[in-house]
Amino acid sequence: MPPVRFRPVVTVLCILLAGGVGLDTARSQPTTVLRGGQLFDATDTTLTDNPGIIVRAGKIVDRGATSLDTTGARVVRLDPGHVILPGLVDLHAHYAVDFFGVGRVEETEGYPLLYLANGATTTFTAGEMQPEKMRRVRQAIGRGDRIGPRMLTSGPYFGKARPGWDTTRTPASIRREVDRWAARGVGHFKAKRLQGELLRALIDQAHRHGATVTGHLGSGYGPSVNPRTAIDMGIDRIEHFLGGAQLPDTVGAYDSLPTATPDEPAFARIAQHFQEHNVHFDATISAYGYYGTRESDVYGDWPDAQQYFTPYLRSVLDEQDYQEPVPRFQRIFELKLDRIKAFYEAGGGDLITLGTDHPSWGEYLAPFGVHRELQALVRAGIPEAVALRIATINGARAMGQGDRLGTIEVGKWADLFVVRGNPLEDIRNARNVEWVMARGDLHRASALRETARGTVGPDDAAEAEAFRPNRGQ
Repeated sequence: MPPVRFRPVVTVLCILLAGGVGLDTARSQPTTVLRGGQLFDATDTTLTDNPGIIVRAGKIVDRGATSLDTTGARVVRLDPGHVILPGLVDLHAHYAVDFFGVGRVEETEGYPLLYLANGATTTFTAGEMQPEKMRRVRQAIGRGDRIGPRMLTSGPYFGKARPGWDTTRTPASIRREVDRWAARGVGHFKAKRLQGELLRALIDQAHRHGATVTGHLGSGYGPSVNPRTAIDMGIDRIEHFLGGAQLPDTVGAYDSLPTATPDEPAFARIAQHFQEHNVHFDATISAYGYYGTRESDVYGDWPDAQQYFTPYLRSVLDEQDYQEPVPRFQRIFELKLDRIKAFYEAGGGDLITLGTDHPSWGEYLAPFGVHRELQALVRAGIPEAVALRIATINGARAMGQGDRLGTIEVGKWADLFVVRGNPLEDIRNARNVEWVMARGDLHRASALRETARGTVGPDDAAEAEAFRPNRGQ
């Protein structure tokens, strides 16, 4: 079993120190002060002048105060064109890649840096192919040995989406496995293609540990579980489909989705059911466009992903290895735009979260997906400020961390980012990340991107074996 490679750490520190504030520098300073610019703190939908943000020991200790002793502090002076935002929360942040068409594995070299460089300061992995590997990376970032976002790892998929899933599993075995992963630090679980009695056991046992459960569910057809049934079981979050009577159990969810129009009474009923039970919904709009024909401006105007590949991967990967477009999924992408707008207008705005759900085949890289999903939400008709709240405070609350993350308020953890341009006027300005702060450590986004350049993928043919399933665990 090959070891997890941590090759970029020394390079990271050297480049970041040359380009601004590095990991060691940020920790050696007792206080960081952000002065100037505009502030979107996500407590409401307004943009205000930044009164001054004071960060100490990883927390926001004051805003606008002049009485605090900031002697020796690092002061970052922003200009009127800068906007400070809470860190983005990606609740379906796959680190998985499948560069060789033989199955998904986790990419953990460049991805943590790139998620952070895009302002995603918290990621939830929503089902892992190599959970032990992801656990080690999470621990390394938590210790400060690696640079990356707060990683909320899920452990393995619970259900047939897990390679080698044992179809004879019992509720008791589910409970035992939840206990094991909770002891390993997993605080949130993911069900996909899990039958009803096992899903009920997963939800119940996770809640005993104070953990949450999300599910990629179906219509109730065959062994699948309709989201409405899962909500009645106590599930915390739902991925992709709202469910209810709009997805009858006589056919699969993808077959009935095109007819599930928002103008039917069944849509209002399921939207109300989500609200009555305070269940969050992760629409993952842009994910379907990735699988589709990508005929949308959401997928254009982006830097070439291959600059982040290792030279070896660039030499062996070509367009034939990319995911073949599926017209059916392009249609679903278009359908989801009006569905999420209708759910928002039905009163579900506080329950929508941002999730990208994009295992990469090489043409796009998942860490840039947070901005594509933001753009898709706005294209659907959701106001920019609301989309930003969806991507910040809604995600934090969905994971039970709304008292610590999601807004820029005194007492909360110092996770934020600074962009050039007003994203409330054009959501694409949220892409223009110049600074990122995670755990109070301040980084130049350009330095993070530069450090990630040439790190994604194997270095040679031998190392490529670690990018095949069941290797590099």
